[in-house]
Amino acid sequence: MITVLVVDDSAFMRKFLTSSLSQDPEIRVLDTARDGDDALEKIARLNPDVVTLDVEMPRRDGLSTLEEIMKTAPRPVIIISSLTMEGAEITLRCLDAGALDFIPKHHVHPEAVIAELVPKIKAVAKKRAFLALRHNLRDAKTTPPRPSASGHEHTTASTPHLSFSKPANLGGPRDIVAIGVSTGGPPAVQKVLTGLPKNFPASILIAQHMPAAFTGPFAKRLDTLCAISVKEAEHGEKIQQGRAYIAPGGRHMLLERHGATPELAISSEPVSELYKPSATVLMNSVAKVNPRKTLGVILTGMGSDGCIGVKSLKENGGYILAQNEASCVVYGMPKAIVDAGLADQIVDIEEMTAAILAVVQGK
Repeated sequence: MITVLVVDDSAFMRKFLTSSLSQDPEIRVLDTARDGDDALEKIARLNPDVVTLDVEMPRRDGLSTLEEIMKTAPRPVIIISSLTMEGAEITLRCLDAGALDFIPKHHVHPEAVIAELVPKIKAVAKKRAFLALRHNLRDAKTTPPRPSASGHEHTTASTPHLSFSKPANLGGPRDIVAIGVSTGGPPAVQKVLTGLPKNFPASILIAQHMPAAFTGPFAKRLDTLCAISVKEAEHGEKIQQGRAYIAPGGRHMLLERHGATPELAISSEPVSELYKPSATVLMNSVAKVNPRKTLGVILTGMGSDGCIGVKSLKENGGYILAQNEASCVVYGMPKAIVDAGLADQIVDIEEMTAAILAVVQGK
């Protein structure tokens, strides 16, 4: 049984979410909270597995509440966010501060709660121990070493073992990196891109499952943090090295060749795809344009989007990296790649940037 605390300043939303979530036999709503202070008291008293957290509340808002949760009692938090520009920016800051996922407020109707919020709660509930460990490791890194009885210094935690080791043959340099990512993606993408140098010798195309109101602010936020340039993709623009392109929410991003330089196409087709943007649509398109010069990367996410496209890319000479289970918020999309035998390397998110650099440079 997964226990949940619902935090929202709206009495209607508290009642609605409680009623909707309680329909699932695997979820029990322990209580509701009307603001951040109320939430912190009830988290300490009730110890829920997962918290759903509104970002706009009186007294203590969602961001400051989240920061206190991660500081004192880390656990999975799903943000309930408005679809305004301000709501998108605050939500991205919440994801950076430790929230594992979000659901736009306009999606909070009965069908969406069952189809989207319930699966997310079940997925992130498994990461409670991971969050506690990450919190402890972070504290160990920021706490000065303590002298032992013998006078020697020691720390409370050691650096976790990382899985990436450079293969002997990477198959030559690559000038396109195609990334598919979903649940838990924004912090993972941020970690990868902020480690790349300004002169990164490839173009990066990213299909992140995200609503249309969020992809623009997401790209702008990354652009301020990264040495490379990051922007929301536009239809018809030529791709450039050292630049990352974020697919607009609600539409697909494809790579097409018109002349010497490949260019981006933004389209609603195919309408049959469950996710827009779709990682499979992106991967299929790069497989047709320049597969032997493409690196495909599948990061954390629910479901199996990207798997069919990665298969096409792999069969045509692409190289594939998949994020490892230990560092994923949800090991769905990478697992599909690994289980299908398509991953050339399975890499911890802490070493994904190094892996991407090695493959792109071909050495």
